[in-house]
Amino acid sequence: MNVKDIIREIQANREEGIKDLYLVACGGSLVDMYLSEYFFKSEAKQMRVSLYTSNEFVHAVPKALGSHSLVVVCSHGGNTKESVEAAKTAQEHGAATITLTHNETGALISNSDYNILYKWGEETDVKDNPMAIIFNIAVEALHSTEGYDNYEKVMNGLEQVNTIIAKARVQVAERAKAFAKKYQHENMFYVLSSGASYGHAYGFSICSLMEMQWVHASAIHSGEYFHGPFEVTDKETPYILLMNEGRTRPLDERALTFLKQYGEKIEVVDCKELGINTIDDEVVEFFNPIVFYSILSVYRAELAEIRKHPLETRRYMGKVAY
Repeated sequence: MNVKDIIREIQANREEGIKDLYLVACGGSLVDMYLSEYFFKSEAKQMRVSLYTSNEFVHAVPKALGSHSLVVVCSHGGNTKESVEAAKTAQEHGAATITLTHNETGALISNSDYNILYKWGEETDVKDNPMAIIFNIAVEALHSTEGYDNYEKVMNGLEQVNTIIAKARVQVAERAKAFAKKYQHENMFYVLSSGASYGHAYGFSICSLMEMQWVHASAIHSGEYFHGPFEVTDKETPYILLMNEGRTRPLDERALTFLKQYGEKIEVVDCKELGINTIDDEVVEFFNPIVFYSILSVYRAELAEIRKHPLETRRYMGKVAY
């Protein structure tokens, strides 16, 4: 069953329909949901969206959760205990529950009304990866409930984005190598972005740098940079700026202007330069983080290679009790 059919069936089987959307996950899977939260906050007129890390959803259950709610829970391995418990909590409160996982035997599946088993790997079409699938769920939920004027433009974008990314990966291949060579010995990065991509600035910080490379990192919203964080700007600290195409681009451009004046170690990854403008202007902003995920995967792979620190290396995760 595809996403559209799942949403239609949920709407048909719910007397009140869907009134609110909860996006629930941990770590990288939660990062995949920031785009959909941003989209819903921007485009929904009546429906409401909430983003939760799984364990908080379990321990501080929102009182609004009920039979009119749609809860989307994602766990790549399918056995993240906090997410399994979150899906169970959603069902106990009568919510319609869609889960996503890469593991066909994951415990998450038994606690869902509908499960989407997604594909994974560089060979897969990007629209079949969790960030795009969750975005598709959000768009279908909104369109089926209150209508969405740019629905077809988003669907077209989902068909275009894979080609954009394939070309962009080639485009950044050499600069990613240069980035890794230049910054291999750094132990701290600040990652800036705005709009739908702030979540990926956060994700690249906590997953790619902190988890996978044991490097200190912090995400800063481009709009918040001038309200405190810019005071630590100097010529010794590296900054990675993810520049969006769309409505929030002026926030990123303002940050870049300041960084060029007072900083020195600046790596800019610009979706506009990478060809995202083939997607319609009215919806292009929602595709920035989908592009950033794939392109920054090239950067992190090069960093891991030159630092001789494989992306799979862990010292705590799955190694000790926590």
